[in-house]
Amino acid sequence: MVQFDPTLQLPTSDELLDSDDLPVDNELHTLVPNFLRFILSFIWSSRLDWFFGVNMGVYHTTGINLKIPIVPDGFLSLGIDRLLPKRKGKLRSSYVVWEEKNIVPIFALEVVSQTPGDEYDEKMEIYAKLGVLYYLIYNPEYWLRDQHEPFEMYRLVDGIYQRLISEPFWMPEVGLGIGRAWGIHDRVEREWLYWYDEHRRRYLSPEEQTQQAQQQALEAQQQALEAQNRSQQLEEILRSLGVDPNTI
Repeated sequence: MVQFDPTLQLPTSDELLDSDDLPVDNELHTLVPNFLRFILSFIWSSRLDWFFGVNMGVYHTTGINLKIPIVPDGFLSLGIDRLLPKRKGKLRSSYVVWEEKNIVPIFALEVVSQTPGDEYDEKMEIYAKLGVLYYLIYNPEYWLRDQHEPFEMYRLVDGIYQRLISEPFWMPEVGLGIGRAWGIHDRVEREWLYWYDEHRRRYLSPEEQTQQAQQQALEAQQQALEAQNRSQQLEEILRSLGVDPNTI
């Protein structure tokens, strides 16, 4: 857990790199966390007390060097300002814990790539020491190679990560669940990560919401057309019987 030492000479975010500058070898490293962030921006559109970072350096005081960040593929922090209050209008280039009221991310996501990135050992130890409550390792492509499951969710208990076994995984401290589902994003149909509510219902992506609205509008139009056709058929039947439908 983060323990602030006021005697430390802490650098500012302007003095720190925004990430580790290492290239990714798979589109999923950016597509998956950005998709989660995109959906979350609609779920929590009225809230300004959260931040979801993607491939951004998280600087903390629990490591061996203040200037060496841990860089999750995605992470969520709660109870912080969307914009840094002392730097009005300026977006974050990195997440510096000592500039964020010492609030560490509550959730971290790692997407395993072709090049192993120590997600199951070194990074797990760093996140545990930092105090990240939930840690998700998403490994849809290389799980057999790594002898792990494609989706592994962990919760920090007494400083040690314990594997959770239900899916979607509900995070009461966050007020969201997370799990896998088949869908379409960025014109790609495949398995994606999605947020879920407390009733295990998946939150729709903005794309799906648009498609749903279009489908509902089409169905309403079709129902109106069918009702009009039935009315016309009834009028024709009445006229064939010598009855003026306008007198009824």
